Amino acid sequence: MSTPVVEVTDLHVSFPGVHAVRGVSLAVHPGECVAVVGESGSGKSVTARTLLGLTGAEATVTAGRLAIEGVDASGFGERQWRSIRGRKIGYVLQDALVSLDSLRPVGKEIAETLKLHRAAPRHEIPRRVIDLLTEVGVPEPEVRAKQYPHELSGGLRQRALIASAIACGPRLLIADEPTTALDVTVQAQILRLLAERKRAGQALLLISHDLAVVAELADRILVMKDGVVVEDGTAAQVLGAPGHPYTKSLLDAIPGPGSRNTVAGDVVIRAEGLVKTFKGRTAVDGVSFELRAGQTLGVVGESGSGKTTTARLVLGLLTPDQGSVEIDGQPWAGLTRARQRELRRHIQVIYQDPLSSFDPRFSVRRILDEALEVGGEPGSLRAKRAVELLEQVGLDESVLDRRPLKLSGGQRQRVAIARALAPRPRVIVCDEPVSALDVSIQAQVLDLLTGLQAELGVAYLFISHHLGVVRHVSDHVLVLKDGRAVESGDAHQIFTAPADPYTQELLAAVPGGHHDQADPSRRALPGRQQHHRLVRPQVG
Repeated sequence: MSTPVVEVTDLHVSFPGVHAVRGVSLAVHPGECVAVVGESGSGKSVTARTLLGLTGAEATVTAGRLAIEGVDASGFGERQWRSIRGRKIGYVLQDALVSLDSLRPVGKEIAETLKLHRAAPRHEIPRRVIDLLTEVGVPEPEVRAKQYPHELSGGLRQRALIASAIACGPRLLIADEPTTALDVTVQAQILRLLAERKRAGQALLLISHDLAVVAELADRILVMKDGVVVEDGTAAQVLGAPGHPYTKSLLDAIPGPGSRNTVAGDVVIRAEGLVKTFKGRTAVDGVSFELRAGQTLGVVGESGSGKTTTARLVLGLLTPDQGSVEIDGQPWAGLTRARQRELRRHIQVIYQDPLSSFDPRFSVRRILDEALEVGGEPGSLRAKRAVELLEQVGLDESVLDRRPLKLSGGQRQRVAIARALAPRPRVIVCDEPVSALDVSIQAQVLDLLTGLQAELGVAYLFISHHLGVVRHVSDHVLVLKDGRAVESGDAHQIFTAPADPYTQELLAAVPGGHHDQADPSRRALPGRQQHHRLVRPQVG
């Protein structure tokens, strides 16, 4: 067998008070994809960063062997690691928004990698940048290259980050959750790109919590828990016949179709002919829908389809150029500010990234107290009500004095849900509420939302690019493309017999290899019978 591009044996990584990685061994050969899966805190990202010398000054790293293309890298200093990063090992970070430099256009960021490693003559770099953006599926690459990260959607930012990582044609590409923020069709493009690079001989180390993505690309899989590899084998072995209980629990947590048995109440949101234009571009074009108490309307579509703009119109954060939004039969337009403020308590929002939506200086107690005050809760009752809210979302009062940075991703999202529930809303807009979560935490949050809906009768406007999640939670589905609603109706009908070619295209793009239209959320994992499913409570 060829020399591994990277090889490490008996790797240990410690930080003050934390033994993050314990005894990990792996090797990645040219043309091979090795995937590392596990929940947050399992040590998978620390393992990946160690292979680039990015563990930080406080880390203590030991290994029986650490080699890059057969060369011992255990004694590398920062200068030697810099010659490796980008040139021999490319790294796609998980969070594109904070990974890209907010003060320069994305084209200049990609160009810097080419200049730093002298990967192209200077006069060819602008054209090479455009070629790279085209290669990763960025539309209008000449325009996008001149834009700053904040001017791009999450999917476009992620594609620009991947373009930067592959700019110098590295032998190994480490991809840390490379498709987490992407809708299914763009995700399919990136997976095809990575598969093409693997076929061309590039080695891939894939870090992911999405087992369908892993099944699409991986030759071998390492499952990590608490810093230890608990299972290691071929993709067919690990996904088809998992031997460790933890691996089985990850597979069981994949969202399935669910069993919806909700009772529809009164119409709480009615949108009629919504139109919104920005600088000559129509973001929302004639969108209409109804949402009833106790039910969920799933909104799906690619980046730029108008999902988030529609949500902002519903929340009253934007004013439509045409059309209207009614909350409990009352239109946003024409109301006094005082009445708008009063009505706004009835509609709350859960964002994709709760950490960025919290003031990092606030404790959980203050976050909830502020939400309760806005909701009109008397001061004397707020402390008791805060504890009740935490209990509703599966937390106890011990978290009240913690700040967001001291909470796990799942805990932060539970606090975000508690904050949304504080004013006793009729409607909650869920904007990608689980896309950044590990699959097992994702399952917990989805079950929590489903249970709260059954208990409280709250309606959800649920925005997501994850079709399995949307099918699991939704009673009805609205499919958007280029600002227009191309299909809407009963969730089961749309997922089993989509009428519009675009909806069919979305369902066909779901990763997994075999796209069963009757159950597009079901992951066709290699050699695995689909009997490990999380049984979720029926609603109603």
